[in-house]
Amino acid sequence: MARDSYHHIARPPAPGAPLVFAFHGTGGDEHQFTGLVDQILPGAGLVAPRGDVSERGAARFFRRTGEGVYDMDDLARGTEKMAGFVRTHKAAHPDAPVFGLGYSNGANILASVMFDAPDLFDRAALLHPLIPWTPAPPPGLAGKHVLITAGRHDPICPWPMTEALIGLFEREGAEVTTAIHPGGHEIRQEELTALAAAFVTDPVSA
Repeated sequence: MARDSYHHIARPPAPGAPLVFAFHGTGGDEHQFTGLVDQILPGAGLVAPRGDVSERGAARFFRRTGEGVYDMDDLARGTEKMAGFVRTHKAAHPDAPVFGLGYSNGANILASVMFDAPDLFDRAALLHPLIPWTPAPPPGLAGKHVLITAGRHDPICPWPMTEALIGLFEREGAEVTTAIHPGGHEIRQEELTALAAAFVTDPVSA
């Protein structure tokens, strides 16, 4: 079943609370963002899968052949698999807003799923994404709330690629906010502050 296609942790949302899908970075696991979600959104539901690809023991959501060089066939496989996983968990909580949070490789799989199935997420936070391919213009992103964070001197996610991703979401009508710092690939406090603001704001009134 798609619902169990990843090793994951899951808990239901409290009434009126969102369901958050959390996608870890390379080498992380399903527990990477549980504390952060609890802190930002008490009562939120959580679904956090563990990547099903091992890169020298580090969990990822799709294969790559080098830094910033993706196995596009495996990305397509991982995207389809993840979309099915998200869809089945979302269906179990039809009244809950659905948020996506991803860091690094987790941000990349989240973005890829959004390009293919923009109906799955109401809000998304992409922390240090790297999209080194040109996605087809994804219909259905208009009005989606998207936070993109980055470091201007990130050695893994070059700033020009982040700028291009911001522009793509803006051109498709998404409501984009950003948190950009002068550092590298690390998550800084200003990103967490922006994440809290993006997720805590009432989706109905925003």
